[in-house]
This record gives sequence, structure tokens and C-alpha cells, in this order.
Amino acid sequence: RKYYRCSVKWLRYLLGEGLLYRLYRRRIIKEIEGLAKPQHVAMILDGNRRWAKLRALESSAHGHRAGADKILEFLSWCEEQGVEVVTLYLLSSDNLGARDPSELDDLALIIENLADQLSRFSNWRVKHVGNREALPPHLQDTLSGATERTSRNSGLHINLAVGYGGREEITQAVARLVEKHKDSGGTLANLPESISVQAIADHLYTQGQPDPDLVIRTSGEQRLSDFMLWQSAHSEFYFVEALGPDLREIDFLRALRDFGTRQRRYGQ
Repeated sequence: RKYYRCSVKWLRYLLGEGLLYRLYRRRIIKEIEGLAKPQHVAMILDGNRRWAKLRALESSAHGHRAGADKILEFLSWCEEQGVEVVTLYLLSSDNLGARDPSELDDLALIIENLADQLSRFSNWRVKHVGNREALPPHLQDTLSGATERTSRNSGLHINLAVGYGGREEITQAVARLVEKHKDSGGTLANLPESISVQAIADHLYTQGQPDPDLVIRTSGEQRLSDFMLWQSAHSEFYFVEALGPDLREIDFLRALRDFGTRQRRYGQ
């Protein structure tokens, strides 16, 4: 009986999570060979709280930790597929005003651990994008340390969107542009001449980076939630039903396959 139970368990592994999964993964990888791939992927890893609730866990912090653990896997998938820039939406400016203080404290610690871990992994380069002043001092310090520690790295570029809001980013970019115009001796009369699409882009958190080609959101939600409003003007969107911690590599590969078959016309 013991042998029979072991055999059944092994058979289920081969036919379920093991063999069939690997075969399907290999098939998708073959299908995306030769297809266009995104240079910059933006990810909204949503559904952490629902994941914890469905499992009757004590608090949403368990879901946020599981989501953070998934991020390292996700980044390795991106690197393997030749993605150069990844932006992760970890904490929005709206969250800072709407979430329970205890949940925000847990989130801050989880993001700190994640940022520190990513800054010490491989040759990856980490950058914080968002309103630094809106964050707790200890989180500010950790994000700054991760940015400085990896500033000379040349591998996968990772933007951590923490305390981030797209409308706020655009507002601050315009304010910096106006201030720069003023400091250079410009006047109100010739201010309009200094405002352009490129000028505003040059004052965003992501200045100098390519805009995201592909925006992925988990948990079945189909909205941007104030994420990269300016940069995603020409992005492709892909929505995954899986909750953040349940995201699988084949879900990501499917997103790449879907992206590679789309025609990006840019108004043509």
C-alpha cells in the first residue's frame, strides 16, 4: 500500500505540476522565439490581501510577504527573457492615505526587506520611483541605500514604485520644469515655449528610461490605479486572473506571447 501511495503521488506529479507543466512551458518558449519582446515591463502585482483572506490567514501581511517572495521569481523570469527594465508597483500614494496604519507598517517592513534583498542580488540595479517625503524615514533610508548600492550595476534595471502616484508624478514634473525655467532666467511670457512632451518626460521619475512596452496586472482587475499614466500612453496591457502570489512563469510567458503577436501602430 505504501508503494502504491508513493506511485500515485509520483504519477500525479509527472502528469500535473511536473511533466505537463514543463512540456507546456517549453511549448510557449518555442512559440515566442522570434517574436518581439518588451524592453520594459511594468507590473501591478495585485491580489495579495485576497490571497491571504482566501487562506484564512491572520492578516494581510501574510499575503504581502507571499507577493514579495513572488517578485524575485518574476524578475528572474524577466531577466531570462531579455527584459531590460522592470517597474514594480508596490505602494501607491493612494494607499498611504487609505490603508490601516498597522497594515502600512507591515508593508513598509516587507518593502524594506525586498529592496535590500534585490540590491544584493546579482548585478541588478535598483531605483526608487515615487514621493520619497511621503514615506517613513526608515523606508526612505532603505530605498536610498538600495539605489546607491546598485548605482554602478549594469544588469536588470528595477524601478520600485513606492509612495507612487501617476498624477502626482506629472504634477511634480511640471513644477520642476517651471522652477528650472525660472532659475534659468525665463519669464512667464516665454514659459509656454519651454513646455513640451519631451520636456515633461525629462522631469519624470523615470527620466532617461524607455516607456513600458507591456503593463501586466494580476488578480483579474482591469484598471491602471494611477500607475505610470504618462509613460503607458502607448503600452500594451495584459490582465492575469491569478492573484499576485499565485502567478506562474507560464502566465508571464503567455503575456509575452500575446505581446509578440500584437501590432503596435503608434497612431499609424
